[in-house]
Amino acid sequence: MKLTIEGASPEFERKLLELFAEHREELAVTTDTEWTVERAVQYLASLPANALTFARLVVEADGDKSAEELREAFGGKLRGPTIALSRAVGRGERRKWWPSGIEAPIYPHYDPNHTSWEKAIAYRMTAENVAVFRDAFHNIFNPK
Repeated sequence: MKLTIEGASPEFERKLLELFAEHREELAVTTDTEWTVERAVQYLASLPANALTFARLVVEADGDKSAEELREAFGGKLRGPTIALSRAVGRGERRKWWPSGIEAPIYPHYDPNHTSWEKAIAYRMTAENVAVFRDAFHNIFNPK
């Protein structure tokens, strides 16, 4: 049996988790930590303009955007948008927009030949997330 429950009250969630705990020997409980279009829309809608632009550039580059190109687009500084992107994940977890443990959709890629030098050479997104976030951008900018 597979259950998906969205929009449950905290009280319902508590009772359901207690029931799961009573039957833990019989159950395998997993949490859905995949990005969906709905979650991606919420994530993107929570971003400031510079971080939204950053995410759009990564998605438009099919999930692999050079950090140098991003630095050019942001006046040489990526700290602002990258901090906003990472904070949005935690904010969504706290507000229960998605489950705890969801991975950041955009992540830095570092030069493997310079392990002591931690300056990103690219920002990436999985192919699955590129498709999800493309749909999310479409939904945001082309509402029904």
